[in-house]
Amino acid sequence: MKLNNKQTFIVGLAFLSICAFWQMYDNIIPLILTTTFKMNETLSGAIMAIDNVLALFLLPFFGSLSDKTHTKIGKRMPFILFGTGCAVILMNLLPIIDNSYYHNPSPFKLVSFVVVLGILLIAMGVYRSPAVALMPDVTPKPLRSKANAIINLMGAVGGIIYLAIAAVMYPNAKTAGLAHINYQPLFIVVAAIMFVSVGLLFLFINEPKLVEKNRELEKQHPEWNLAEDDGSGNEKLPKEVQRSLMFLLGSIALWFTGYNAVTTWFTTYVNVVMGQGLGGASTCLLIATAGAIISYIPVGALASKYGRKKMIRFGALLLSACFLCGFVLTSLSNTITIPMFICFALVGFAWASINVNSLPMVVEMCKGADIGKFTGYYYTASMAAQIITPIVAGTLMRLIDYKVLFIYSAIFVLLSFVTMSQVKHGDQKIEAKKGLAAFEDMDD
Repeated sequence: MKLNNKQTFIVGLAFLSICAFWQMYDNIIPLILTTTFKMNETLSGAIMAIDNVLALFLLPFFGSLSDKTHTKIGKRMPFILFGTGCAVILMNLLPIIDNSYYHNPSPFKLVSFVVVLGILLIAMGVYRSPAVALMPDVTPKPLRSKANAIINLMGAVGGIIYLAIAAVMYPNAKTAGLAHINYQPLFIVVAAIMFVSVGLLFLFINEPKLVEKNRELEKQHPEWNLAEDDGSGNEKLPKEVQRSLMFLLGSIALWFTGYNAVTTWFTTYVNVVMGQGLGGASTCLLIATAGAIISYIPVGALASKYGRKKMIRFGALLLSACFLCGFVLTSLSNTITIPMFICFALVGFAWASINVNSLPMVVEMCKGADIGKFTGYYYTASMAAQIITPIVAGTLMRLIDYKVLFIYSAIFVLLSFVTMSQVKHGDQKIEAKKGLAAFEDMDD
């Protein structure tokens, strides 16, 4: 039995479109809120956190709703098509309102921008869970890890495509000194990527047929069913394992607090502190993303040799050091320099060291029937951090100085290094992963 790589790549197009959108959202929306609408960092940070608040409710709701949906085109496809269609239309209204407000400000336009943004986030929430659920629907259980590797790789490609396009379309040479930047062309390109990706998914993936084929295959292999685990969710962990889990979840929240602050505010930070445009910031983030992707395979091999916990603590130390280095480099220069590119490449390697190994440590502590619940613990910890940190970091930047961003992030990541010392379980050594399998533990 072999994984149908072509089919899985096509299924991954939905995740590619999602990641391209969120990369643009994190980069552009803070700039619009602070430069066009003149919002302070606390208010704009609160708006930037709305997507994570909505995700806590929308993702499980629409995921569950799609489970109960039955149409001629499948359970997930209606949500994917409807959500993408709405998002493509709504996202292109944002730069129109932004441009109009700049030329003729009015409270109505400001309210309209926030309302459209909120509806857009709901539209994205409609199809994110169904899009992720489509892969296990059409993939046999023994092959889902390999399939998940491809899905996450496609998501990384989506982020890189956006960053490359932004760097080309908005280099500093074109944006320096401009009082206002028209982001409409960029939104149109990303909307086109989303439309084409999901269009190809719909054309080449017959969801009902593939789901039925997968069900028939699984009926022939009752050994795939983990019925020996009752799945009641009532199993209690030993106290020492519970303690490790709590410290691990705390560590996850801490390093996401530090990392997400930089990814959320970096484009605005570069604009205010260095006078650089979107192109330079996008190039740095592109290098960090590429550095992470290149690092997944060697990180997997190193984790199998030295253990997950050691790799995570090493990654936390390196990431904290990189953020401190970022503070120094951006304080000493008003241009994007080669040392900054090197620093962000190391950020990618550090984040890979953390990201590849953290989710496996969480699920290592549970029984097979509870993997979904423990995965939920992981995302609850990470999303809670991503809800709070844009607001807190933005407030500190406004009240103290923009340069506090990298110090803030370095401190929280360093704290995660300390809390990880108390994690005593989940560090079972694994065989080194090769090729695409090295991506299977990537975070979406």
